[in-house]
Amino acid sequence: MNDHIALAEALFPDVSQTLGDLTARYPGRTLVGDARVTRFAPSPTGFMHLGSLLTSLISERVAHLSGGVFYLRIEDTDKKREVEGTIDIIVNSLRTYHIPIDEGEVEQGKEVGAYGPYKQSERLDMYRACVKHLVETGRAYPCFCTTEELSALSAQQEEQKIRPGYRGKWATCRTKSVEEALALVHAGTPYVLRLRSEGNFDHKIPVLDLIKGQLSLSENDLDVVLLKSDNYPTYHLAHVVDDHFMGTTDVIRGDEWLSSTPLHMELWNAFGWSAARYGHMAPIQKIDEGSRRKLSKRKDPEANLAYYEEKGYPPEAVIEYLLNLANSSFEDWRKEHVTDSVATFPFSLKKLNNSGALFDEVKLESVSKEVIARMSTDETYERIVAWLTRHDSAFYTIITSDPVYTKKILSIEKDTTKRKDIRYWSDVRGETTYFFDVCFVTDETLVDMVRQLVAGDDAKKILDLFVETYNPIDDRELWFAKVKQIASALGYAEGVKEYKKDPTSYKGHVGTISQVLRIAMTGKTNTPDLHDIMSVLGSERVHARIAEMRALL
Repeated sequence: MNDHIALAEALFPDVSQTLGDLTARYPGRTLVGDARVTRFAPSPTGFMHLGSLLTSLISERVAHLSGGVFYLRIEDTDKKREVEGTIDIIVNSLRTYHIPIDEGEVEQGKEVGAYGPYKQSERLDMYRACVKHLVETGRAYPCFCTTEELSALSAQQEEQKIRPGYRGKWATCRTKSVEEALALVHAGTPYVLRLRSEGNFDHKIPVLDLIKGQLSLSENDLDVVLLKSDNYPTYHLAHVVDDHFMGTTDVIRGDEWLSSTPLHMELWNAFGWSAARYGHMAPIQKIDEGSRRKLSKRKDPEANLAYYEEKGYPPEAVIEYLLNLANSSFEDWRKEHVTDSVATFPFSLKKLNNSGALFDEVKLESVSKEVIARMSTDETYERIVAWLTRHDSAFYTIITSDPVYTKKILSIEKDTTKRKDIRYWSDVRGETTYFFDVCFVTDETLVDMVRQLVAGDDAKKILDLFVETYNPIDDRELWFAKVKQIASALGYAEGVKEYKKDPTSYKGHVGTISQVLRIAMTGKTNTPDLHDIMSVLGSERVHARIAEMRALL
């Protein structure tokens, strides 16, 4: 038995499985053509970030557009940062935003797929077996440095203004003999397991990034920790081991990991495995005080997916917005494929923005309006009701008291101009409450609004003439013709163009008359088509509201 094997046996006396055993347990995937295997591998640290949703969406598209596999892996090895309930949030988010997974955690405690467990905390035996192999081959060693010693080492490097890190002559445990290491292990001295790097930082290696293209990066020379003293792996080790045995072909991740890529390539090589391909994405950014910065989970509520649920953005709208951030060609594609599923969009990694997409909620609202406008009245109603059950029980009671009436409200301009006044479901209350008698109040505020439009007794005369001529069976053209007659009778131009040609000859124009009627019946100055609104309100409500306003005037 050579020295390295003896050291490995002393460090891992309870580990009997080998890399060969693991290979037999997880045979390579059978893929057709250029099918890709990708994954979404979040840590359960509290909530789902918008950037994480974008990463999962892109990873899913890469896999499924190639006829491959997309799986969910939970990277829960940092137990200090783990927040209970986050796995449910992650799984539910993927389901809510229609990102289908083929393998992994599909609900709390339930997995599908032949390459599990899909939680890293349940794969500890694998990581230990893999590190044991590296010790046996001389590519890993125990480090007994204390926290104080490591701090002193960092301080010396900082003082000497040299590149920091546990490496070369600074890696004091690297040069310990096997005998010294064994003695410390048998004495019960705490230790971690480190990579014995063979890299030279002054040497460059070519890296073909799936997103950034051909790069030249310095070799890794850091003896990084692979296995912590609690037997939990670091990200560096765990993701390489899991990506190999789960058959991952392509890894899409944030560009904060780009500098670690040479280290990860060295780990793949240390095991003798063919490396997965990496693609590094720039983070979603926002403008803050005139400069760009990363969308922050601490500073920006819109970083948290819960923000979009609370406002009531349809999940499809968020996905379409993210696809537009990822590929600017999506917007033109959507215009040409109005009813097509986004799953048919020819997404391309090559079109990703290398400098980072800029978050723009105004653009998101515009996308959301379009998505809602495409929904049928029945679907719109169902979505609103579902959201209200979670967020606004009072308005839920009102809006569901007469579903037929509510659907008439929602159908206004649905098939004509495709009304786009609703950005998200929380808008619905503000845009529709005036239809419901329990919410609508004619008060002095509305009177003031009317008096700002017309002078003297004109408001009373407008309402009186309207009541005289109003007939609920009038179509839009006849109704508007009567409004024009009211305008003419009271000295207002029948058309806007006519008024603009000679404004001194008129008190206003027909739009002024319409606004007085709009305020009386809705309490608003900006609504969908007034004739349609009156048709939904019905003759009884129209007469009642006109009478209430007339009484206050």
